Amino acid sequence: MPSPVFRFAPSPNGYLHLGHAYSALLNFDSARRSGGRFLLRIEDIDAVRSKPEFEAAIYEDLAWLGIDWEEPVRRQSRHLADYRHAVERLSAAGLIYRSFESRAEIAKLVAQREADVGWPCDPDGAPLYPGSAKRMPPEERARSLDSGAPYALRLDMAAASARVGDLAWTEHGEGPGGETGVVAARPQAWGDVILARKETPTSYHLSVVLDDALQGVTDVVRGQDLFWSTSVHRLLQTQLGLPQPAYRHHRLVLDGAGQKLSKSTKATALRELRAQGATPVDIRNLVGLG
Repeated sequence: MPSPVFRFAPSPNGYLHLGHAYSALLNFDSARRSGGRFLLRIEDIDAVRSKPEFEAAIYEDLAWLGIDWEEPVRRQSRHLADYRHAVERLSAAGLIYRSFESRAEIAKLVAQREADVGWPCDPDGAPLYPGSAKRMPPEERARSLDSGAPYALRLDMAAASARVGDLAWTEHGEGPGGETGVVAARPQAWGDVILARKETPTSYHLSVVLDDALQGVTDVVRGQDLFWSTSVHRLLQTQLGLPQPAYRHHRLVLDGAGQKLSKSTKATALRELRAQGATPVDIRNLVGLG
């Protein structure tokens, strides 16, 4: 049997914190115990927020923790053609459409619908897409394209779900509600998710599924905040004929207020803890891996 393959895939849009350290160490330790491989992937499709100094810090922090990885490191920004090809396949199957509404226009549509009957949200708490772009007349769509208007490429969730039927995955860890074992996938809960934009040929959902398949990742070990994203990933894997890895979702490292550590909330970075005198052993102890 081939060796198991694990990966850690941070985005270079901020400095790593204890939550990243926990996930990276779990993957690295799992690879070492199983005689498997450990890969590092840089998810830098967000050209605006991704910075070279953050990427350099990722390498520095992981090496300080005692983690090593295979070379070369896959950087998503160097593989945009892979994502374009996947989008083209889904589009040829009639599963993708363009939506031209701006974020402000979508927010206005959501507010109008919430005022009438309420409006559903996805598992992350974001309102489902409320627009009617899927039913846009061809001539109106052509005019929008000719004008150079920005657009999002959305998955027709109803059509895609109808093609694959019921989906599930085997959870080797635990979801946020204690879910484990065979879990029924619910991709419809996400609505018509964005798979790409005019200026960016991919999104998190599409790139992570494709990258894992192209890199031969057999075991996806990641935080519980991504548990229900697995529903969308199972759908895309099935549509694109990609293998299904084993999934293990782990607990999140929380701050003193019980909130998930986040770059956006300025969680204390590993480099700051290191500057304060923390050692790699201290970090392992702090995240419960001592």
